[in-house]
Amino acid sequence: EWPLRPGGDHLWVSRYILYRMAEEFGISVSIDPKPIPGWNGAGCHTNISTWKMRQPGGMKHIILAIKQMGDKHDEHIQEYDPTHGQDNASRLTGLHETASIHVFNYGVADRGASIRIPQQCEKDRCSYFEDRRPGSNCDPYAVTGRIVKTICLGI
Repeated sequence: EWPLRPGGDHLWVSRYILYRMAEEFGISVSIDPKPIPGWNGAGCHTNISTWKMRQPGGMKHIILAIKQMGDKHDEHIQEYDPTHGQDNASRLTGLHETASIHVFNYGVADRGASIRIPQQCEKDRCSYFEDRRPGSNCDPYAVTGRIVKTICLGI
């Protein structure tokens, strides 16, 4: 796990460095969301907040955004891996701390939900939430674009 900020550019550069280092040492790298059947998969969990979500009382904006994302669950799944959900289907089974690819849910500190609201956020009633659905092989720009379309543009 490696937290990246601001996200897209850093993820692409990190992947490039990883592949080049692997090449130097004669090993291969997989960013497949489920490289080994039966094991936990690899996601690209995405933390989301807007200015309103980070302000006092921001929880109402977090819940609104989550509900908007639930209404567009299928569209999000299509954008969250380069095979329009096929790669992620092996990871999002409802097992191994994931929600089923066919179900949208959210919860506080729920690592088995599609969307996780951190406990501190619940306590503070503001901050951010985590979309746990993007696969490790996602295009971070596609993920960000879909999230912005849904919660900021309403499309």
